[in-house]
Amino acid sequence: MTQSYSEIFSVFQKYMEEEDNLREAIRVIVKEIEQTSREIITLLQGVHKAKGLSQIPTLCQKAREHFLTVKKQYAVLQEKVPIDEYYRYHEHWRFVTQRLVFSAAFIVYLESGKLLEREEAAKFLGISANPTDQFHVELDDYLLGLLLLADELTRFSLNCATYGDYSRPVQISEFVSEMNVGFRLLNLKNDLLRKKFDGLKYNLKKVEEVVYDLSIRGLKPNGESISVSQT
Repeated sequence: MTQSYSEIFSVFQKYMEEEDNLREAIRVIVKEIEQTSREIITLLQGVHKAKGLSQIPTLCQKAREHFLTVKKQYAVLQEKVPIDEYYRYHEHWRFVTQRLVFSAAFIVYLESGKLLEREEAAKFLGISANPTDQFHVELDDYLLGLLLLADELTRFSLNCATYGDYSRPVQISEFVSEMNVGFRLLNLKNDLLRKKFDGLKYNLKKVEEVVYDLSIRGLKPNGESISVSQT
C-alpha cells in the first residue's frame, strides 16, 4: 500500500469539507432567491384586495422588475453549480423555482389571460428551458408551478365575484378547465405531481361553483358559458 489509512481518509475528509462548503454557498444564494420570491408573491397578493383589480398593471410591472433581480441571482447560482452536477444539487432550489414559475404564470395570466409556456418561464429566470443544458427549468418544477397557479386562481375567482367583476370568474373557469384537459393528457409518474393534479380537479369544481352561483343570481354576463369538468 503506497498510502497510509490516515492519508486515504484525509483525502475523503477534504472532499467532504469541500462538498459541505459548496452546499452552504448554494444555500446562501437560494435564501436570497427565496427572499426575492417572497417579495414578488407579496406584490401579487395585492390583486386580492378591494382595489386590487384596478392595480393589476402596476402590480405586474413591479413584479416583473423584481424578476430582474431573480435573473441575477440565478446567474450567481449557475456559477456555483459544477458542470454536469445539476441534479446533484437541484433539491436546494427546486421549491423556490416552482414558486417563481407560479409567480411568472400568475403575471402572464393577469396580463393576457394566457398560459405561461416553459420557454417563457425560463426567460423569467434567465435560464434555459432545454433539459440538455447545464442549468434549466426542470419539467416537473414547471408543471408544479402551473398547479400552484390553479390554487391561486381559485381564490382570485371568488374575490373577483365578491368585488363585482363577474366576467373574470367565467374566464378563470374556462382557463382552469383547459389546464385540467392538458394535465389529463400527461402520464404523471411523479407522486407529488399526481397529488397536486388531484387538487387541480378540486380547484376546477370550486371555480365552476363560483360561475354557477353567478348564473343563478343573474349576475353572469350574457354570452358567457359555464365550463363543466369531467370526473
